[in-house]
Amino acid sequence: MRWLARDEEALPAGLLWLTPAEATRAARLRHPKRRTEYLLRRLAGKHAVAAVLGLPVDPAGLARIEVANAPSGAPYAMVDGAPAGVEISLTDRAGRAVCVVDTGPVGCDLEVVEPRSPAFVNDFLTGPERAYVTGRPDADARDAAANLVWSAKESALKVLRTGLRRDTRSVAVAIQDGPPGAWAPLTVRAVEGTVFHGWWRRDGQFLFTVAAPQPGPPPVALEPAAGLGGSGPGPAAS
Repeated sequence: MRWLARDEEALPAGLLWLTPAEATRAARLRHPKRRTEYLLRRLAGKHAVAAVLGLPVDPAGLARIEVANAPSGAPYAMVDGAPAGVEISLTDRAGRAVCVVDTGPVGCDLEVVEPRSPAFVNDFLTGPERAYVTGRPDADARDAAANLVWSAKESALKVLRTGLRRDTRSVAVAIQDGPPGAWAPLTVRAVEGTVFHGWWRRDGQFLFTVAAPQPGPPPVALEPAAGLGGSGPGPAAS
């Protein structure tokens, strides 16, 4: 499992790095924020796939790679119109996008540490998850815990190819604590008995989680000294 992050400042000025289908889709997105997020996810996905497959990342090279979406919404990658032979998951938040690449199904999610209301915790988290959140020693730790549990759920639901169409309480998260900037393990158990194995890390105000059906080592960065682009969220897309 390997990962790569990109921020908005890395977006190319033009659209020559997109495939025709991607350029058509981008043109249909009239809201600037949605369009920027779409482009940023494509940029992270293309750079990650190119790094794994040893492809060039000039505009012509990136235009050979297409990041499309299945009817379920799950992303997949093609190179020169054929399946890329790897599985990907994409996520974006606060001006950052991350792509995780693996040989099998994988899900990832990026969140920021922000306040979550008691109603959110009560409505979307299971009893043990609520106890994990409320048992944290201070407000920042409780906010981090709530967003971390939510992020882990999102990662597992992406592997299930359901996203938030499924009740978030139908998957239960168990977190092992770890130091900032380092990977720590997590598990997510679905009500039907499936267990997803994953990892999480906190970089500044960002929380990043990954999940997969099979256990494995922590994700490996595709770039040296990789992080999530700084200690805090970037500027919001205009």
